[in-house]
Amino acid sequence: MPLAMSLNQASATEQVVIASTGGAYDRALKAAWFDPFTKETGIEVVTVVATNAEMRAKASAMVKAGNVTWDLYLDGEIQAVSEAHRRATQDLSGFCQQFASRKDLSPNACAPGGALLQSTATLLAYRTGKAGEPAPETWADMWDTKKFPGGRAFPNFDDPWRVMAAALLADGVAKDKLFPLDVDRALAKLDQIRPAITLWWKTGDQSVQGFRNDEYSLGQIWLTRAKAMQSEGLPIAWSSKASFLVGDRISLIKGAPHRDNALRLIAFWLNSPKVQAQACEVLSCTPPSAEAISLMSDQARKTMPGADDIRNSIVVPDAEWINANAPMLLERWNNWIR
Repeated sequence: MPLAMSLNQASATEQVVIASTGGAYDRALKAAWFDPFTKETGIEVVTVVATNAEMRAKASAMVKAGNVTWDLYLDGEIQAVSEAHRRATQDLSGFCQQFASRKDLSPNACAPGGALLQSTATLLAYRTGKAGEPAPETWADMWDTKKFPGGRAFPNFDDPWRVMAAALLADGVAKDKLFPLDVDRALAKLDQIRPAITLWWKTGDQSVQGFRNDEYSLGQIWLTRAKAMQSEGLPIAWSSKASFLVGDRISLIKGAPHRDNALRLIAFWLNSPKVQAQACEVLSCTPPSAEAISLMSDQARKTMPGADDIRNSIVVPDAEWINANAPMLLERWNNWIR
C-alpha cells in the first residue's frame, strides 16, 4: 500500500537500491534503518544481495559500462580507501561537510569513500560446550585440533589478509609485528589446518547457515553474525583475544540513478542515533554516534569492540599495506586455495 505523505516527502514510487550481504545483517538494517526511512520519506529501499567481491566487481563494471542500476553498496573500511574504490564511487567530501560540527559523531563518520555504517570485528567464534570445558581464546587454539576438535570455518573471498594474519598469529608472530604479512609463513601454517577446514564461506549468511547446520565448531566470522546467532539462542560464543577490527562504509556509486534518494538514506543514518543504536543492539557493532552508544544496553556495549579491547588484543589492520599488496595477496591466495 502507498504511504501517506506530506508535501515535502517523496513519491511512493521513488526508490533507492542498496547492495548488502543479506541474512541476519540485512534484517537488522531493514528493521532499524530502511523501514523507518521509508515511513518518513516514502522512498522504498530495495536491497540486492551479493558477496563483497561481487559488489565491488559489479559496481566497477557498471561504472565502466555507463549502465549503473545500483545506488549504494556496503564496502569494507579497508577497501573504501583504495584506488579501485575511488574509481567506482562518488567522492562524498562535499556531502560530509554538513556533519563536520557534529560532536557526537566519530571523526571518520563521513569520509570521501563513504559514510561509516559501523565498526565491528572479524574474530574467532566457537560452539559452546558443557560448563567447565575449556574455551578457545587465541588463533593458536583454532589450530589446536586435539584440544578443540571439530570442523573449522574461514572466509574465502577477495581480501584474504585476515586468514593469513590469523595464521601468523597462531604461529607466534606478535600483534605489533604482524604487518607486513609474511605470506610464505602464513600459507605454510594454513597447510597444517587445511584438512580440518570444513567450510569456506563467501558471505556472512553462509557462515551463519554453516553454524546452524553444525558444519563447523570453530570459525573465523564477523562479530555481527555471531551476535545475531547468539540472539537467536544458538550455542555460540567468541573471543576478543583473536580478532581484527573491521567496519563497513556506505558507498555511493558514480552515476547512481537515484543519487538524491541515496544521499537522503545516508543522511538519515548519520542523523539518527536511535536508528544506529537499534541496529547495533542486534549486531554488537559500534555505531558512528556516541549518542547511539549511550542508547544501547549495557549488555550490548560489553560485546562490541571497546577501546581497551583495541589497545590490548584486537588487531587494527594496516589498510595502506593491504591495499598496496591486494593483487599479490589475492594471487597467492587463489593459487593456494585451489
